[in-house]
Amino acid sequence: MTHYVDSEVAQLGTVLLHRPGPELARLTPRNNDSLLFDAIPWVGRAQEEHDAFAAALRSRGVEVLYLADLLTETLAVPEARAELTEQVLRSRRLGQTLRRRVADHLTYLDPAGLADVLTAGLAHEELRLGADRPGGLVWTLMNRHDFVIDPLPNLLFTRDSSVWIGDRVGVTSLAMPARRRETTLTDAIYRYHPRFVGTEFVYHPRMEHLEGGDVLLLAPGVLAVGVGERTTPAGAERLARQVFAAGLAHTILVVPIAQERATMHLDTICTMVDADTVLMYANVADELSAYTVIAGADGEELRVDGPAPFLRAAADAMDLDQVRVIDTGLDPVTAEREQWDDGNNTLALAPRLCVGYERNVETNAQLERAGIEVIAIAGSELGSGRGGPRCMSCPLVREPGGAAA
Repeated sequence: MTHYVDSEVAQLGTVLLHRPGPELARLTPRNNDSLLFDAIPWVGRAQEEHDAFAAALRSRGVEVLYLADLLTETLAVPEARAELTEQVLRSRRLGQTLRRRVADHLTYLDPAGLADVLTAGLAHEELRLGADRPGGLVWTLMNRHDFVIDPLPNLLFTRDSSVWIGDRVGVTSLAMPARRRETTLTDAIYRYHPRFVGTEFVYHPRMEHLEGGDVLLLAPGVLAVGVGERTTPAGAERLARQVFAAGLAHTILVVPIAQERATMHLDTICTMVDADTVLMYANVADELSAYTVIAGADGEELRVDGPAPFLRAAADAMDLDQVRVIDTGLDPVTAEREQWDDGNNTLALAPRLCVGYERNVETNAQLERAGIEVIAIAGSELGSGRGGPRCMSCPLVREPGGAAA
């Protein structure tokens, strides 16, 4: 199976999603902040919204793969099961006695049951320990509402833990502690699942912090990488070196963004909806800058130029006279509201065809007026973790060369 992505807008063939499940039901007012959610989602409604999202993709000919299914199939491979179990047991929180009890519990789970634990976590009470099977000091002193294995509610946002660049996958290095275990799952899937046998990697979780929401494939050979709350300058530099060495790109635009919750990733303020067109948060469009990075003549040192206005640097790198811009909202207040509600975070299924949240009425109208068809989906519950259609999707296959099918 050939997986290949070299643009944001070419005809989408295959996408990786994660249908929200019991991990969302683990969110409470006690832990939602630490688990990076702004509200407690209604799980049933979130699932309905996600199912409608997946159905919209399938109706346009997109193959939808689910992370939980791939993980279950991966765990049928003995080496993968042993590796992922060992990584969970390695946690320094457990202590020797509790580690043995958790190991015993995991041993008897079938692949589907183990996949559930690895995604939804394991609560203190679910181990059912007692006088005959003591959990040791750690288990005894734990709050009964705590987790022995933490849930991963942000798995919903599959864009962040891996990104395909050409025919190679980058399994990223997530910055927030609540999310770091996500990449152990995606890494194992890409290494052990039969569908991905022989896949080459261009990035690994042990490298500097880099998240997929900060990586835009502006055109074949041209990447933009946001640097802010999640992706570090060191992560952007490492990615540049990796893609240049692999011959996957000739230009990287490094784009500093505000280190704020509202702009956690570059794709919260800018996404592509056509080969020469971006949807951009108007309140920052004029001040957004970029540093242009290319490989040095010796192949070792990087050449860094700039800063220059982002839109000018992007047009030059993409060999365009200019990049067309569609503004979020119609005025500064509407723009701010709809940017917060992921109005900028669209997923292109093909040139001039994208998926966006229905609640961003003005932004969607702006897109339609500019000749961009919008497939509007509900997202009142899905958006509680601060992510839109692009965040919830990791493209695995697009038509090469930025072309439509």
